[in-house]
Amino acid sequence: MSDATLHPGLVRPRPRRLGARSRTCSVTVRALGPLALLALWWAASATGLLTPDVLASPAEVLRAVDELWSNGQLPDALTTSLTRSGLGLLIGLAAGLALGITTGFTRLGDELLDSSLQTLRTIPFLSLVPLFMVWFGINETAKILLIAVATTFPMYVSTSSGVRNTDPKLIEAMRSFGMGRLALVREVVLPGALPSLLAGLRLSMTLSVIALIAAEEINATAGIGYLMSQAQSYARTDILAVCILVYGLLGLTADIVVRLLERVLMPWRTPQGATR
Repeated sequence: MSDATLHPGLVRPRPRRLGARSRTCSVTVRALGPLALLALWWAASATGLLTPDVLASPAEVLRAVDELWSNGQLPDALTTSLTRSGLGLLIGLAAGLALGITTGFTRLGDELLDSSLQTLRTIPFLSLVPLFMVWFGINETAKILLIAVATTFPMYVSTSSGVRNTDPKLIEAMRSFGMGRLALVREVVLPGALPSLLAGLRLSMTLSVIALIAAEEINATAGIGYLMSQAQSYARTDILAVCILVYGLLGLTADIVVRLLERVLMPWRTPQGATR
């Protein structure tokens, strides 16, 4: 006799089935939000709620993209901005990774550096713009270093936390087998801290785009920020919208790159939301 017969108040449990969602379906669902915003933007422009002096219509923005691409301004600006952002990001990631390993893996490094770095981390990087202009002038060095500073600390915090959380028993076991310190960091500590490293990479790549916007306000003569300042002078809301969308697409691309890295480097991890 079953339990349901002996206890009429009981309900037979029905395990929840997690159906695998196809990639096409997932992409479609993710695109619904941006498409809804685009439709709302188009409708507001078509009905006159949004006038061109406030925000250009999607059709006008597309024409601006064609204009800027045809005359070569948009490709040149993209190349300049991506070079600035990429160089600053590389410097910031290298510095954050080295400092995080030093403070997370060695007690001396933690005692010497961590308190100072935590103090510097609380300083908004935007407040450094005037100081960098005094130190480095208005050339590319100031812009690249500002992006580097902004991206260093997220990587540092994530790396230091990930290294500290490495299983100490595993480290001691590897040391007992004669593994040296550098090999220990390379073969044990960094693979164990990989989730934290990728989280820091995601934050740093996002901040590199935000810092790029601030850096290109330092009397830029090329780049997306320069296009924005020129468009502002002539009240070209269509070009302003193009530049804003480009910044947004750069941030989205950075996030997609990190997600792909997570799938390649950690294929055993369940995608977020898969169990909901």
